[in-house]
Amino acid sequence: MGAEDGSKTTLTLGAGVEVPTLGLGLYKAPPGERSRRAVAWALAAGYRHIDTASLYDNEADVRVAIEQSGLRRDEVFIATKVWKDDMGYDRTLRACERSLEELGTDHIDLYLVHWPVPESRDDTWRALQTLAGDGRARAIGVCNYTVGHLEQLLSWADVPPAVDQVELSPFLQQRTLRDYCARHGIQVEAYSPLTRKRRLKDEQLRVVAARSGLSVAQVLLRWAIQHGLVTLVKSLKREHIEEDIAALHVELAAADMDALDALDEGFRVAWDPTDVE
Repeated sequence: MGAEDGSKTTLTLGAGVEVPTLGLGLYKAPPGERSRRAVAWALAAGYRHIDTASLYDNEADVRVAIEQSGLRRDEVFIATKVWKDDMGYDRTLRACERSLEELGTDHIDLYLVHWPVPESRDDTWRALQTLAGDGRARAIGVCNYTVGHLEQLLSWADVPPAVDQVELSPFLQQRTLRDYCARHGIQVEAYSPLTRKRRLKDEQLRVVAARSGLSVAQVLLRWAIQHGLVTLVKSLKREHIEEDIAALHVELAAADMDALDALDEGFRVAWDPTDVE
């Protein structure tokens, strides 16, 4: 982990855990048949990384889809998260037990703090360290942490976060955060890499897509993957799920990467944690 390498389909986290580079994210995927179908299609297409959360209310659907896929549990990397309403040491341990039950497993591959709640995030991290110590979580990490949040955590934590999952796209590149994480052995994961469709008509994106023979979505995903980011994409449509995974097996030219690198404008589509103390 650390160096940017777009040729890999897995990356190694600081905890020594292999994580598939591209994952299916389930944010706002409605619980029930639609989530189960999306996970089933993703697994059939070759995805081996599913990212859910207690907040999403679809952990049980992940379990069902994996059980029905015929894949072994150890063939699928599952990430889930503790939501801010369940944070604190004891509450986090209980929340993890609920997630384990919903997911039908005795361990989570990556357990994440969903949001840097000031009054409870330290006790929550202590709970995650306990979960990592007893094997209920193979790797632990955070979401939406800024450099300041990470500095504060690293100043006392016994176990550093393996991952910081944040919003990232060519329009929000978070270079300072990425540089900090690279220096401290923290793998950056990108969510909302497709800008929730808000910038898919950008002219430069379309130029790069036409020049490279890729879809705009594939261009955005490939940009993130080629920058060494674990990349999470959300879709409930089979054709998009199958199209997106092709981004693992293409390559953007250096000139196209440079053109995308020039698009950074701090454009966000999700929560902004900047002002969270």
